[in-house]
Amino acid sequence: MKFRKSSEHALCLTNFGGVVAAHDINVKVEEGETIGIIGANGAGKTTFVNMVTGYLPPSSGEIDFLGNSLIGLKPRDITKLGLCRSFQVPQVFLSETVFDNMLVAYGIAEQSGLGLFTPIHTEDREVRVYDQLKRYQISDYRDTAASALPQGVRKLLDIAMATVRNPKLVMLDEPTSGISVEEKFGLMDIIMEALRAEQTTVMFIEHDMEIVERFVDRVWAFYQGEIVCDAPTADAMVDEKVREFVIGQEYHPGHVEGDANAEG
Repeated sequence: MKFRKSSEHALCLTNFGGVVAAHDINVKVEEGETIGIIGANGAGKTTFVNMVTGYLPPSSGEIDFLGNSLIGLKPRDITKLGLCRSFQVPQVFLSETVFDNMLVAYGIAEQSGLGLFTPIHTEDREVRVYDQLKRYQISDYRDTAASALPQGVRKLLDIAMATVRNPKLVMLDEPTSGISVEEKFGLMDIIMEALRAEQTTVMFIEHDMEIVERFVDRVWAFYQGEIVCDAPTADAMVDEKVREFVIGQEYHPGHVEGDANAEG
C-alpha cells in the first residue's frame, strides 16, 4: 500500500473547517508487516484510518492498495479489495448470539445483500463460522448473546467478523481500549496469532507503548496530522520527537509485562 501526493510521493490531506487533520503523509506498507500507529488524542490517527478505509475522503493525494486507487471508493468496495478494519467500539449485533453474528458477517461478505428470502444458514457457511470462532478462541461463547459478552470477547468477535474475507491488510482502531491490564496481552496474543496465521498485514492504533513494543515491527508516530517518525519499533521508542510529543521523556522502553521476548 502506498500513500502519495499526485505530483510526487506523498499526501493524504483532509480539512475540518480550515483545520488540517492529516497532511504530508508519505508512507509505504510492505506485505506481512505489523505497524503500530501512535500519537496523542487528536493527532490524526483515526482520521488517517478513516481515509484509507473510505469513511472520510481526502481532499488531495492518492491512496493505492495492490495497484488499485482507493480514492472515491466506498468502504464496502475497499473491503472487497482485501482491506478491512475494526472500530474502537465493537460493531456487533448485541441481541444476537456470537454464532448468529458470525453467520450474518459471512452472509454479508459473500452476497450482495441479505434479502428477506436469502438463506443465512448453509452447511458450508456454518463450517466457516466454526473455524473462525476457533481461530479467535471464542467457540465457548457461540450461544451467548453479544450483549452478555465480556469486553475482551466482544472485541474478538468484532475482529473475527471484520476479517471473514481473509483480508490482505487489516486496520484495528485501539484493539485494547477498555480492556484490563491483566487481559490486554492475552487478547493481543490471540488477535495476532489469528492474523499471522493468515499472513495478514496488520496496522493498529494503540496508546499502550508496552503493547506496541511487544507486537509491532514498525511505528508511525502522528503529531498534529503528520507522521513525525516512521521507524523500527526500538528506534521509535527512543526517537526525540516521539518522546517529546507522544510517550514522554519518563517512559523507559523495554519494560514489557510478561515475557517480552516471546514470539508474538
